[in-house]
Amino acid sequence: MMENDFISIASLNHYSYCPHRYWRMFCANEFEDNQYTIDGTTLHDRVHTVGDLNLGETWQIRAIYLKSERYKLIGKADLIEAENGTFYPVEYKRGKKGEWINDELQVVAQALCLEEMTDTNVHTGYIYYAQTHQRQEVKIDDNLKKDAIVIIKAIQEINQTGKIPKAVYSKKCKGCSLYSACLPIANDKVNRYRESE
Repeated sequence: MMENDFISIASLNHYSYCPHRYWRMFCANEFEDNQYTIDGTTLHDRVHTVGDLNLGETWQIRAIYLKSERYKLIGKADLIEAENGTFYPVEYKRGKKGEWINDELQVVAQALCLEEMTDTNVHTGYIYYAQTHQRQEVKIDDNLKKDAIVIIKAIQEINQTGKIPKAVYSKKCKGCSLYSACLPIANDKVNRYRESE
């Protein structure tokens, strides 16, 4: 990766979920669909209808590209809302709230771009989970921003060095579309982990 290359906003989500998954998807260009990825693609196809809408004091714009020169981030936001000069990123996800913060970190990456593009502070974002039809508020504080910046640097290092993060089995692996390519069933450690669950 050259120093001026940008990384995808969505890559923070994948790296946070599993660094090895990030490497397979974004460096090795490996990807396999499963039920979850197909459902997610279908949801985003509906959401990414370009347009804007004025709802009283709230202005909504869909499928807008965001970019940060400072953090070398680029990507498409599902929805940005603006009210009284305050901007809120809204990320759409197919399922329901999980145990991990990978979705939140994707919202934080969008907020970092929005702050730079609008010269405002973004303190709040949302994740809309299609399975529950509910929005979850994401408080974008300094700790979440620091976590996102650490991941950005880790991704940039992988892109520059080509170093492959180790594959580590955890319960996250169950829903991963790359599971069979990453951790074969015959692996003794995987089998021992499964037996202990």
